[in-house]
Amino acid sequence: METSIPASEQTSCGKEDPRVCCFEDTGGAEAVQVADCENPEDSRPQEEPGCCNPENSGQLMASYEGKAKGYLVPPFGWRICLAHEFAEKRKPFDANNISLSNMIKLVGVGFRYFQWWYQKTRVEKKTPFIDMLNSVPLRQIYGCPLGGIGGGTITRGWRGQFCRWQLNPGMYQHQTVIADQFTVCLRREGQTVYQQVLSLERPSVLRSWNWGLCGFFAFYHALYPRAWTVYQLPGQNVTLTCRQITPILPHDYQDSSLPVGVFVWDVENEGDEALDVSIMFTMRNGLGGRDDAPGGLWNEPFCLERDGETVQGLLLHHPTPPNPYTMAMAARLTADTTVTHITAFDPDSTGQQVWQDLLQDGQLDSPAGRSTPSQKGVGIAGAVCVAAKLPPRGRCCLEFSLAWDMPRIVFGAKGQVYYRRYTRFFGQDGSAAPALSHYALCRYADWEERISAWQSPILEDRSLPAWYKSALFNELYFLADGGTVWLEVPEDALTEEPEGGMRQLRPMLREYGRFGYLEGQEYRMYNTYDVHFYASFALIMLWPKLELSLQYDMALATLKEDLTPRRYLMSGLTAPVKRRNVIPHDIGDPDDEPWLRVNAYVIHDTADWKDLNLKFVLQVYRDYYLTGDQGFLRDMWPVCLAVMESEMEFDKDHDGLIENGGYADQTYDGWVTTGPSAYCGGLWLAAVAVMVQMATLCEAQDIQEKFSSILSRGKEAYERLLWNGRYYNYDSSSQPQSRSIMSDQCAGQWFLRACGLGEGDTEVFPTPHVVRALQTIFEFNVQAFAGGAMGAVNGMQPHGVPDTSSVQSDEVWVGVVYGLAATMIQEGLTSKGFWTAEGCYRTVWERLGLAFQTPEAYCQQRVFRSLAYMRPLSIWAMQLALQQQQSRKASRPVVELNTGPKARPKGATANLSPE
Repeated sequence: METSIPASEQTSCGKEDPRVCCFEDTGGAEAVQVADCENPEDSRPQEEPGCCNPENSGQLMASYEGKAKGYLVPPFGWRICLAHEFAEKRKPFDANNISLSNMIKLVGVGFRYFQWWYQKTRVEKKTPFIDMLNSVPLRQIYGCPLGGIGGGTITRGWRGQFCRWQLNPGMYQHQTVIADQFTVCLRREGQTVYQQVLSLERPSVLRSWNWGLCGFFAFYHALYPRAWTVYQLPGQNVTLTCRQITPILPHDYQDSSLPVGVFVWDVENEGDEALDVSIMFTMRNGLGGRDDAPGGLWNEPFCLERDGETVQGLLLHHPTPPNPYTMAMAARLTADTTVTHITAFDPDSTGQQVWQDLLQDGQLDSPAGRSTPSQKGVGIAGAVCVAAKLPPRGRCCLEFSLAWDMPRIVFGAKGQVYYRRYTRFFGQDGSAAPALSHYALCRYADWEERISAWQSPILEDRSLPAWYKSALFNELYFLADGGTVWLEVPEDALTEEPEGGMRQLRPMLREYGRFGYLEGQEYRMYNTYDVHFYASFALIMLWPKLELSLQYDMALATLKEDLTPRRYLMSGLTAPVKRRNVIPHDIGDPDDEPWLRVNAYVIHDTADWKDLNLKFVLQVYRDYYLTGDQGFLRDMWPVCLAVMESEMEFDKDHDGLIENGGYADQTYDGWVTTGPSAYCGGLWLAAVAVMVQMATLCEAQDIQEKFSSILSRGKEAYERLLWNGRYYNYDSSSQPQSRSIMSDQCAGQWFLRACGLGEGDTEVFPTPHVVRALQTIFEFNVQAFAGGAMGAVNGMQPHGVPDTSSVQSDEVWVGVVYGLAATMIQEGLTSKGFWTAEGCYRTVWERLGLAFQTPEAYCQQRVFRSLAYMRPLSIWAMQLALQQQQSRKASRPVVELNTGPKARPKGATANLSPE
């Protein structure tokens, strides 16, 4: 039976020009205004190059030929037609992208890395924490991940495929599981008239199914933690809107931890005939890989009635060690719906049985009892179907949930046993999947109300550009999908009495658990602290107790040592894994034993890094400033003293300013810094200034005087050695790159202003110098780079070309750019800040197709590096800066100097020589 529309009856696939709208640039400290436009995606300043070019605005929907707008799809977010193809296909950064001059510098580390990689992969049979030889390839497919914080995540791509899995903590599987699909069946007058898998795939398995949905009549819209997929079914007068909901709820420490997602299907009948509609949800038990191969997987139906609400579905039991789990695919049973199921079918067969079962009457057979366990090498899948009657011009709602229960986990070393946070509320015995499903289907409406209450003030603020609203919320995906774990901390886990007291340590970790997220999905280290410095704004603003918990864990690790010798790959020298009274680089590798063994990073000996200790001090004070938690401040005070004492060793000439060591000894771990530097010197002065404030709060007069003296001397040295009249030099060495314009040179000032300091009596860096430096960065690193449309390059030479002295200086780091934009907003350069940040958003989300995998870095051409990275969460620093700006407006005006970015004539050469 033909169940799809004949090709001759389908609407043509012609392309229509998208409507383009632009936002107004007020040209000053006032935030950018958004025009009242139908398509809010298009929001560049009108004088910006390429403003009304579809390549820069609205091109993601250029292929859409449908007329359907969907049911209650919001105006703001990231929207893309399912037929869209990204023209640019970049590759991951590898050795072929390194210049000859830099290759020569890196020969030694390259050789040592290969030796280490061989030992790790071939001898130990483990996966490297950074695999430079096998980067994750480009797949321009990802959408909003499902799952709360710390319970694992499943990503459903924007074309509808389930394609990225993080169930085992911190470990990713990037594969599309073909059987995991939604299928629609429409029946009129007792006959099936349309049955279609809602997927563009055309696989070699399940060939009896009707694949190959026409993507020109469907679009995807993401505003994390929700997403909408709208399908206009050609010739049927029916529109489907699938709404995906995950409980990401700021300041909620219960529901935000749940490993669940909800799919709500709103079906609109726009015709004059009654209609029976069914949505079938199919899912494979496992991913079809080596974890499934031994067999022993089995499915069973379940029905849970509680508080007058009934949920029915299937449990997919996956008992494979070391982290067994149960997946639950379920649906809500109402007076207007029917829920049926197929317990088991072969996902590698033609799928004829399932397809014909649905085709026959829009329902499934619903056999009783559990399936037989799968045989070795044989797959098993299940299906759940919801059906309802739809009157002419009517609408119905079909509700599904997906939940997974992996309560007990071990990391790669298979040592310590942990329980996930959600088990506090749903139990630890592995039987929670039905209850999770029931809870999700009964509570999602409340979740949506709370999500709207959180997001609406920002979405409705017409002073904010539309792209920013999309970026601000969608970049939050990483808090859940960053290999994130949120673990219970048992009483006996904290037996040692930490030095200096820390009275709130045990209560904090017991009440709020232990939180960890990866530096990146490809850079597999938990709570990488030099990067968390940027990303932490999202955590402290939305889940502040998790930020404080992380800080207590970092303080504990700081006071410990691990004197095991290790050979570091960059230098080839041997040094201890961890020294006492220095901040660790990270809290460990999920393929090993994080928290018990820290510092998975083996490139540098980070005990000699100049930024880690300073970033701890700055974050402690910022966290105190934003939470008002005096107990936290007093607990951290002895640790801050200890790490600052360690840091003072780097001030070799005792002029109040630390010196870098002539290698890449900070977060830019491939960019050599020698002597006093703008970045680390600025962080040092900001940390010293914060110590002065903390000493006053902790009533330590002698310490306050000590750091006040250091600050006075250090400020003079910093200005004398680094300020050149236009910006702060990269460093004070005699190397050619010493006069490079570093986009991140004002990081110290950024954090001071975030802490309510850095001006008036607490000024550290002269305000005219800061503003002038930011304007110089905007002129050179932003406008003179890639036509001003790709954000800020890390380093720019004063004659207007990128600094290519290292593999990182000519990269754009997205998270750094968002931090830079926040700094510009803090100093009143608001329109410049938005322009700068917009370049990154447009490049990543619209041009390169890297949605929900924002990388650490990209170059002007050809490559990107480290997909799905922590640092871009720093966009929440922009939001903090905007909020602080609003609170200041009542007391004093904010003025932007040289208002309004000036477009550089094509072909003009920037020049910033000292003369």
